[in-house]
Amino acid sequence: GIALSRTVKSVALVGEQGFVLALVRGDHMVNEIKLAKLEGLADYRLATEAEIAAHLGSEPGFLGPVKPAKAITVIADRSVAAMADFVVGANQRGKHLAGVNWGRDLPEPTLVADIRNVVEGDPSPDGKGTLGIARGIEVGHVFQLGQKYAEAMGATVLDADGKARVMHMGCYGIGVSRIVAAAIEQNFDANGICWPEPMAPWQVAVCVINPKDDPAVSEAAVALYDELAAAGVDVLLDDRGLRPGVMFGDIELVGIPHRVVVSGRGLEAGTFEYRARRASDSENLDRAALRARLGLA
Repeated sequence: GIALSRTVKSVALVGEQGFVLALVRGDHMVNEIKLAKLEGLADYRLATEAEIAAHLGSEPGFLGPVKPAKAITVIADRSVAAMADFVVGANQRGKHLAGVNWGRDLPEPTLVADIRNVVEGDPSPDGKGTLGIARGIEVGHVFQLGQKYAEAMGATVLDADGKARVMHMGCYGIGVSRIVAAAIEQNFDANGICWPEPMAPWQVAVCVINPKDDPAVSEAAVALYDELAAAGVDVLLDDRGLRPGVMFGDIELVGIPHRVVVSGRGLEAGTFEYRARRASDSENLDRAALRARLGLA
């Protein structure tokens, strides 16, 4: 019946300075990158059960910083350092200690640092709001390279005093293939990809129904294809002669934004069957209306 926010989790580590107990609130998670940035923990690892038993006299699951068997380093997250009357493991199987306080039941932490993952509702770094959590995909990247490569290349700059200094380097960029993945992740349905028009492999697919059975249909489709291509449209001609369902399924899977069907019935009526990739229904449009729908009017 105790809220996790009143409990403290103990994570046993081994760093350059030896055995370390990292403390975070029960409803928080240790951030491995933040830990590794602390002095002496660049190459830290999790402690073994034997090391835990030697320093705390306990098995994992009931660990705590109160009265360890040996001297240890205690690193407390900032939120833990501000806690009072909290609950920790008692270093005995099946037992915990309640009402624990710094300075009375255990010494002040060796180090207080930000070592946890942020959570929804945390104050923003600028103090003007709170943090929210959202899904994302890494498209751009920035790397701090320091002076490693500059030193190897002898790359220096003159400082304000005219002295040569090894420069600090960094690199940044946008991953082209990641943009493709991000666009697909944000634009799809049960039938396939729904490309944003500027990224689509083709803007328009001209689909021919029964091209071998009706030469007039093939001629009309080729004429429309040539007309659109001449107008600067990136257009695909699908004259494979497949059944309409299979052909349309391929067009939707690939994600072409506009589909225009040329058929004998349409030629008799003077129309083309048009459907936008995200639309639920097709429309029968004459040539002028089709050009307008494709932005060519």
